[in-house]
Amino acid sequence: MENKVLAKVNGREITQEDIQLSIERFPKEKQSFLSSEEGQRQLLEQLVAFELYYNYAKEINLEDSEEFKERLEIVKRDILTQMAVDKALSEVKVSEEEVASYYETNKHMFIDGESVVARHILVDSEELAREVQDKVKNGESFESAAEKYSSCPSKAQGGNLGRFERGQMVPEFEEVAFELEVGVISEPVKTQFGFHIIKVEDKQEPKAKSFDEVKGMIKAQLYQERQNYKYMTFVEELKNKYSVQM
Repeated sequence: MENKVLAKVNGREITQEDIQLSIERFPKEKQSFLSSEEGQRQLLEQLVAFELYYNYAKEINLEDSEEFKERLEIVKRDILTQMAVDKALSEVKVSEEEVASYYETNKHMFIDGESVVARHILVDSEELAREVQDKVKNGESFESAAEKYSSCPSKAQGGNLGRFERGQMVPEFEEVAFELEVGVISEPVKTQFGFHIIKVEDKQEPKAKSFDEVKGMIKAQLYQERQNYKYMTFVEELKNKYSVQM
């Protein structure tokens, strides 16, 4: 792709590549607009303005000022410090064998808990709950009854609460939901929110996650732990090498 010259400021060319490099410095959510024709036009105007200010700074000899030299030293220290940290941490490695070994040793940590998929109808009295329960048992679909009678926002989805594990619902609701057989309509269940009629549509027993599902997460975790350890131990080594007074 041709690196087209888009502008010249005091002899210095601003190219399409300069625009692209500038776009990449912005957060991802802003890059889409900046990549558009209007976004690139605005960015070019900004780069031209920066170049004009740079030329003005050179003209009035700002780089010879003490303030510039002090700021430059701060930036220099920051860059050198980060480069030194990067160099020290570049020695940290995590092999595929180590990831696999960690998985085998800690399989108990990678288990999807018992879960259910359930619908419910929430009303404010036991009497109404039993009336709705009868309608469902006599042929009205659970989804239709939920849309008509439920006071829960899930009524818009026919009472569907999706899949949930233990510990995500109030105890009274959860106890019944995990005991119900699939397809069975519960008796009214009282909670702090009112009276629920529950229907479980699917159950999943606890299931171990496969190595392929979690290997990326394990590798990232081990890598982070080893980076932290390397950082701290290298700091201690450097304390023995250079004078530190606290």
